[in-house]
Amino acid sequence: MEQNQLTDAEKLKEQKKIKNNKMVNGFLIGVFVGIAVYSAVKNGFGFFTFFPLILAYLMFYNKEKIKLL
Repeated sequence: MEQNQLTDAEKLKEQKKIKNNKMVNGFLIGVFVGIAVYSAVKNGFGFFTFFPLILAYLMFYNKEKIKLL
């Protein structure tokens, strides 16, 4: 269904869902960056330092795609 075919109630529901997704993504990005920093300080650089950063990048990229909608 296209965006201009939605009723006002459906548009509000979609906006709330997008806002909630943005908040969850922001929280998870912060958690992943925190894990990466903790891992780098505690164990030096390794797989568990870069893996959370890759996940954070993917979530950030997804957030930018949602913003375009």
